[in-house]
Amino acid sequence: MPRGWLGNRYCMGIGDKARNKGEELKGRAKEAAGAATDDQELRREGRADQTEGSVKQAGEKVKDAAGDVKDAFKK
Repeated sequence: MPRGWLGNRYCMGIGDKARNKGEELKGRAKEAAGAATDDQELRREGRADQTEGSVKQAGEKVKDAAGDVKDAFKK
């Protein structure tokens, strides 16, 4: 069975979770650096990186939940 698959559906792998969390953490660091140096552009980039990571996480959770619902109807 290919990596990431659980039963007959795809589950968010640990690599995906780590990548998305890393993006959020990178954003926090950028935002903090921007705040420390009073660089508004860097703060905005940091917020955008955090948002992008969060949205990716949410999308993956929705896909997993949809798979759970689909599996529930098969039973």
